[in-house]
Amino acid sequence: MAPKFGTSGLRGLVTELTDALVTDYTRAFISACPQGEAVHVGWDLRPSSPAIAETVIAAIRAAGLTAIREGALPTPALALASMGAGNSAIMITGSHIPADRNGLKFYVPHGEIAKEDEAAILDRLGRDQPATEKPGSEIPGTDSAARYIARYVDGFGADALAGLRIGVYQHSSVARDILVTAVEAMGATAVPLARSDVFIPVDTEAVDPETRKTLQGWCTEHGLDAVISTDGDADRPMLSDETGTLIPGDVLGALTARLLGARILCTPVSANTMVDAMPEFDSIHRTKIGSPFVIAAMEAARDADPAAKVVGYEPNGGFLLGFTTTGPAGPIAPLATRDCLLPIVAPLVAAKQAGTALSGLVAQLPARFTAADRVAEVPTDRSRAFIDRLADDPAARAEFFSDFAPVEQIDRTDGLRLTFPSGEIVHLRPSGNAPECRCYAEASTPERAQALVARYLAALRTELA
Repeated sequence: MAPKFGTSGLRGLVTELTDALVTDYTRAFISACPQGEAVHVGWDLRPSSPAIAETVIAAIRAAGLTAIREGALPTPALALASMGAGNSAIMITGSHIPADRNGLKFYVPHGEIAKEDEAAILDRLGRDQPATEKPGSEIPGTDSAARYIARYVDGFGADALAGLRIGVYQHSSVARDILVTAVEAMGATAVPLARSDVFIPVDTEAVDPETRKTLQGWCTEHGLDAVISTDGDADRPMLSDETGTLIPGDVLGALTARLLGARILCTPVSANTMVDAMPEFDSIHRTKIGSPFVIAAMEAARDADPAAKVVGYEPNGGFLLGFTTTGPAGPIAPLATRDCLLPIVAPLVAAKQAGTALSGLVAQLPARFTAADRVAEVPTDRSRAFIDRLADDPAARAEFFSDFAPVEQIDRTDGLRLTFPSGEIVHLRPSGNAPECRCYAEASTPERAQALVARYLAALRTELA
């Protein structure tokens, strides 16, 4: 499959991310978008990332700009560094997808690229770029990881997690050492687990049963209060409770928003609807799936009210803070990109403040449960054609969803999301950045939500084979 570009960046097989293609996209980004005085460059731990980074840095310098070599660094830490300096950034990462694929994420000085930036970059691809008389320089990044950690230690305090034993599933996350340092700096005892020299693609929305069982075993073996981790580039969190049961990303988002005093939530249509029943929030804005759409909704809320206490989050757990809030120890400034550490720390702190385990904190929320998984290696056009047929053809839809009574509500904001008279929800959607067809479900028990996903994943595999 040829590399694909969108607001989530460029993604493709490593064999197809040639030096010429990477250079072309880098130069197009530089030509099309504001850059500030330099471009910060970071990368994840997949084997192909350092070499791609060298190509990106060479292209930046050839354009006459300064390249700031940040090295292996979480995406939110890179964004924090570049935005704090008023500069742009390029992250080399394939996020949660396998190591045979990689990509580029682009940041302008105020945050992630938007749809208009995407269009401008595509318009400049393949063009001859102006020659530069003098190549730009290259300088190292300074203390970007330390500043990222300090953001949370300063906001929550050096004893925020005191007394907790926290397992850190390190695998090949670029944040694996940062997670250990951060929780220890907030008073916890960190227990590093399963560090890997081989890249492991971790999708925080679709954690496999074997990993879930492993988390449970670790909690019992080590007497843990939680296990934490991230995806490959660390813009998506993973957090389990003291039993090793994973807490979904949209639940982490709701808990984090509540602790931080947010009043307006911007979240994709696929996120858990329990927030509709939570009195702490004044309004919930549902968007298409993807952080650019969440960011656009947050910006609209701030345009309507510059003092709006607005946040965004996704079911994958990525959390975006849109206002300056006050943590237990100090202020926490906005960060308009998906972050992993805030939705890990905030629920742990909230549970500690409530004098309960994480499972007890989650049990107090409205009883709505989600599940998600995907059929991999399915061309996007095939998934989209099938889902469009279900949406447009009532007979096909009734046959595919024959377990249910007639649909009560159809939502086509992003894919096909169906609400049934029972209150249960099934949502089908082609992935925007990988050859996958995703299935989401929501029900009144976690077992029922998982059963719905299993049922319709099996049906999707039959239809899309």
